[in-house]
Amino acid sequence: MPLPSKRDGESRENFLSRCMSDEKTIQEFKDSPQRMAVCMSKALEDLDTLSSAAFAHDVIHDGYTEAINEDNFYVPSEEEYEDWGEETEEWDVSVAKPGLWENIRKKKEREGKKYKPAKRGDKDRPDPKSWKKAKNSEELDIAESGFKYRDPKTGQIYEYERKGIYTKDGRRLIPTNASEYQGRKVRLGRPFLTPDGPKKRSVYVKNEKGNVVKVNFGDPNMKIKKSDPARRKSFRARHKCSTPGPRWKARYWS
Repeated sequence: MPLPSKRDGESRENFLSRCMSDEKTIQEFKDSPQRMAVCMSKALEDLDTLSSAAFAHDVIHDGYTEAINEDNFYVPSEEEYEDWGEETEEWDVSVAKPGLWENIRKKKEREGKKYKPAKRGDKDRPDPKSWKKAKNSEELDIAESGFKYRDPKTGQIYEYERKGIYTKDGRRLIPTNASEYQGRKVRLGRPFLTPDGPKKRSVYVKNEKGNVVKVNFGDPNMKIKKSDPARRKSFRARHKCSTPGPRWKARYWS
């Protein structure tokens, strides 16, 4: 099964993220480390030895940034967040990405406590054609009644007899029922541990375009010996801590 190819003008980091979440790649390489290895190999094409080693080192030891999708969106509990003294703000996925939220919400409703983030290729995940049809529809009927929806811009509440997808002036209305809102908000700029990978920690931040992305960073197999001044100095020198770069890059957080 062929792997995705790097697009013209696409950064190697963005290609790596796209390759890791590609439906066919996931089906072929279900094991995350194996998938990372083959995607990394593809990302390193046309690079010389030194450049390849530098890029691989950055990804393996620092991490990488990826666009938020149904597969990787995770809402930490308050206890899971870590306060690093960074500027933070609350981000509501149901307002910023209503299509993604609707898909997540429906699966949570179907599965209840057994809910797990969907994986590409799941038989109950809508295919792109079906989802596009639902998005363009003014109403997707489900045989339930008494549902309120809020206009995210004006705040006006609309009530409908059936649960569904509704729009006003091109804006997707969002459910106001308390149960509909659970798990829709995350804190930007607050790292959280990720015991199941793909890296040691993750954090949601805004990139240079103002879009919220997920930064996965830190080697889960390594520890920083902060108590040893020599080792701390060496770590800071290797990772160029004095010039960490932008917040939407893994090196800033590593």
